[in-house]
Amino acid sequence: MDSKRLIIFVLLSVGILFGWNEYFMPKHSQQQAAQTQAAAGASNAQQPADVNKLTRGQRIHVKTDLVEAEIDTVGGDLRSLQLLKHAAAEEHGKPFQLFEDDAKRTYVAQTGLVAASNPALPTHKTVFTAAQSSYQLTGDKLEVKLTAPDANGVKVSKVYTFSKGSYEIGVRYDIVNGGSAPVAPTAYYRLLRDSQAPEGEGRMAHTYTGPAVYTSEHKFQKVSFDDLAKGKGDYAKTTTDGWVAMVQHYFMSAWILKPLDAASVCKDDKSCRFELKQSNGLNSAAALVDYATIAPGKSLSVSVPLYAGPEEYSIISKLADGMEYAKDFGIFYIFSSPLFWLLVKLHALVNNWGWAIILLTLTIKAVFYPLTAASYRSMAKMKALAPRLERMKEQYGDDRMKFQQAVMEMYKTEKVNPLGGCLPMLIQIPVFIGLYWALLASVELRGAPWVLWYTDLARPDPYFVLPVLMTATMFLQTFLNPPPADPMQAKMMKIMPLAFSALFFFFPAGLVLYYVVNNVLSMSQQWYINRNINKQNKAALQS
Repeated sequence: MDSKRLIIFVLLSVGILFGWNEYFMPKHSQQQAAQTQAAAGASNAQQPADVNKLTRGQRIHVKTDLVEAEIDTVGGDLRSLQLLKHAAAEEHGKPFQLFEDDAKRTYVAQTGLVAASNPALPTHKTVFTAAQSSYQLTGDKLEVKLTAPDANGVKVSKVYTFSKGSYEIGVRYDIVNGGSAPVAPTAYYRLLRDSQAPEGEGRMAHTYTGPAVYTSEHKFQKVSFDDLAKGKGDYAKTTTDGWVAMVQHYFMSAWILKPLDAASVCKDDKSCRFELKQSNGLNSAAALVDYATIAPGKSLSVSVPLYAGPEEYSIISKLADGMEYAKDFGIFYIFSSPLFWLLVKLHALVNNWGWAIILLTLTIKAVFYPLTAASYRSMAKMKALAPRLERMKEQYGDDRMKFQQAVMEMYKTEKVNPLGGCLPMLIQIPVFIGLYWALLASVELRGAPWVLWYTDLARPDPYFVLPVLMTATMFLQTFLNPPPADPMQAKMMKIMPLAFSALFFFFPAGLVLYYVVNNVLSMSQQWYINRNINKQNKAALQS
């Protein structure tokens, strides 16, 4: 019975953990988006029509302490963005490429202006000019100004502002109406990307990739690429605040309509709209903003920040309300979020993510000590009754009914609950899975060292020491559990640690570290309880 409970617990844990990941998480379409794919335009009447290709113009190179960017003169698009402090998933010596526009992948940030009274305003198809072809951040701020052709007397400049130590990029339009008619511009800010899975995403580390929006009224909403392809998706269409984003494992990009420390660019609930769609194989996540009418001789300067970088809690939580939801904790957010919060607090104490994980494991074991102790006491009592069960099995032979009656009578006499070892374990499953997602989604572990050769807790152990220890501790735990009466179950108990631990050879080292420490603590606790139960049984026999 005890071995069955353990088998059920392990199967439920692994089944929920990987079954949800396999069958319920959105899957990526593996369509290839080439450089020549058409860009999806917004369907709003004021938005320009879809273009046939992402036309390439001259490139303006920008380098700061954190990013290296390329701005295309066609549309003034941000076409390439490398994160210098984060290594590529597949080529460790190269920086991580978030935005790119080449033959393999399309992921760019675009903006444009439209107005019914002036169709010449610059869009993502307009060719801009710049004073330089290369810029280097030397102080705290760097402005890159692009100038659009005269639009019937309206002069428009698009200005990128890069800041030292920041992944937030200011995008400002300076509009001067030198014409004879008023202009009421609508600006669109969008992220355009194909449906490919992010670089380095494996089968065992699948997280959500796709568009998301956030508003104070409707909170965080995701719409998968598959839903966009089908024209589906339930999300907030109008807003007075919030942000629109493309999120993926560890990284995100977002146009922010209301920064945490600034006013919203939306005048009212009708002046800002979100639009998510797929067209010609590319997915568009856009925010449209109606700006105030600019009278002749007047000017307007408006700025919307673009965040493009890692999903580090300490960074994104200070940018806009609700931005921490971009860290994909899945359906178990209610458990993952407080566990991650605690992990961050522990890291602040020890300044090392590996030791923080170990402290988190100790904390969780302490909180669940009463439950696990009750479970292990029940299993220890069952283990002590195992010889009697064997004798009763021989005594009653094939009479299963009398055998079961005798077993139940023995449980009643010895005050043993056969489910006592299972229920406390089941209660811990949501926390077990919540912690899995908390560690899996933590970009903070990416490139984080621990000790010895562990220089990146987000990558698998290069020498497989932790997975081997994981296998060994799982195997040793089987000797602390009641021996199965059924030979087939006994074989399963020996094989399961090898079968399930094989999965951990491909898991991030930080995640495996938690399970190794947890197993060692569990074994120690179980050994201690078993020893006390044995002492009590010997004392009872001697009295």
